[in-house]
Amino acid sequence: MRELLRSNDVVLVSYVVDLLGQEGLSAEVFDGHMSILEGSIGAFPRRVMIDADDEMRARRLLNEAGLREHLADG
Repeated sequence: MRELLRSNDVVLVSYVVDLLGQEGLSAEVFDGHMSILEGSIGAFPRRVMIDADDEMRARRLLNEAGLREHLADG
């Protein structure tokens, strides 16, 4: 798995996962339950992870969607 995006914005994370899913790519959200441990203040960003084989396609899709600035370095 490769990190595609890291954000505290739960709406952005949901949008990205849905966008990828519409294109047949399966993404996982890591650290989504950390808010339970840290008191829901959003201190720990969620990570969108993608299979290494799908990484380039996913990056291209997010770039085309205007989300380039949110992509993790890769």
